[in-house]
Amino acid sequence: MLPAAAAIESSSLFKDNGIEVGGWINAGITYNENNPADRFNGPVTFADRSKEFQLNQLNVFMQRAVATEGKAWDFGGRFDLMFGTDAIFAQAYGIPAFDVNTGQPLKRSNLDLNLCCSSSRFYNMALPQVYIETYVPVGNGLNLKIGHFYSPTGYETVPAPDNFFYTRSYTFSNGEPFTHTGLVGNYTVNKNWSFMGGAITGSATGGWDGGWDKELNNWGGLAGTTWTSDDKRSSANLTGSYSRTSTRSNEPWGFYSLVLQHRITQKTLLVLHHTGGFADGAFMPDGNKDVAWYGLDMQLHHDLREDLSVGIRSEWFRDKDGFRVCSPVRVAQATNSVHISFAADFLATCQPADYYDVTLGMNWKPAKQLKLDSKLMQKLNIRPNIRYDRVEGIGQAYRPFDNRKDQLLVSVDATIQF
Repeated sequence: MLPAAAAIESSSLFKDNGIEVGGWINAGITYNENNPADRFNGPVTFADRSKEFQLNQLNVFMQRAVATEGKAWDFGGRFDLMFGTDAIFAQAYGIPAFDVNTGQPLKRSNLDLNLCCSSSRFYNMALPQVYIETYVPVGNGLNLKIGHFYSPTGYETVPAPDNFFYTRSYTFSNGEPFTHTGLVGNYTVNKNWSFMGGAITGSATGGWDGGWDKELNNWGGLAGTTWTSDDKRSSANLTGSYSRTSTRSNEPWGFYSLVLQHRITQKTLLVLHHTGGFADGAFMPDGNKDVAWYGLDMQLHHDLREDLSVGIRSEWFRDKDGFRVCSPVRVAQATNSVHISFAADFLATCQPADYYDVTLGMNWKPAKQLKLDSKLMQKLNIRPNIRYDRVEGIGQAYRPFDNRKDQLLVSVDATIQF
């Protein structure tokens, strides 16, 4: 059989069985007015390098989506593979290099921390989603997912196409989990109410970002509910998790996230997001203590045209014990390096502080204006951003932005889905 004919037959086979193969490419560049010598943008995640092109995400996936209603069982699943500078944030890094409660070295998860790129300082590979899914025809229909998947909490997320801005908020980056391993179910009661619940494991950080080869006896809970108005213009989503920290500690680790959305007009969306979390008995420089963090961010998006939108995000995040926000975040995670100094020539700093940021951004899909007929180019989305960050240390001065209290970032990135 000719290769072209084989490809067509394979594509037809996938389509006939409801299997979708796709992905996206996301890349960008950021300018930091502080011009840091190490080129790190402090505690800012994702677009964390200054004056350096970043291939943030080359993500491919294979998926068979399951039914969301009906009277018949349905089966499917999804597999994602991500390569790029963002991969370090999508890995199952929930077992840190050192125990949260004792400070002792730990053996980390083998799920995706060492898939590739041992000689690269910033590029890596991740398996952010590997799960099977089932639709169970009971009541109004129950969807069950088991495996490794993105957290169904909060508002922002890791995949670039699902966010309005290039950079992410502290509330998301430092206040919430990125992924889970376990089982989660979703059930719709009626047009106004739906519920989510499940069990999570594989983590030494309270069920956050766990794998499936260690900490498998450390089970915790994941739950949430969503209310939607009759006219679909308003919604409220409350989610959270609770678990003991690890198999070596019964100290609790938990958080909650509240997302309120209201479509002011057909073209204007308002989002309010609040999160709060705690971890008891954390190992800190001044001894073991109960730590907490919380934040509030607001986003406003407005469609100027079908292919052009503008937005603003403002935020306050309080890491009152210096437990969640470290600078640079990439160095603090050090998921693929034996020595932290491999990513930088210094250790990450973590101090009690209040973080503030304001981001102005735009989403422009230029295909129509530039008369690009290619189907691929019609999916091109360009996002210029201007972001201002400021930090106020709690109890002491803190300057994580290249020895400054603030910084201004100007960035642009592009995403093409395929």
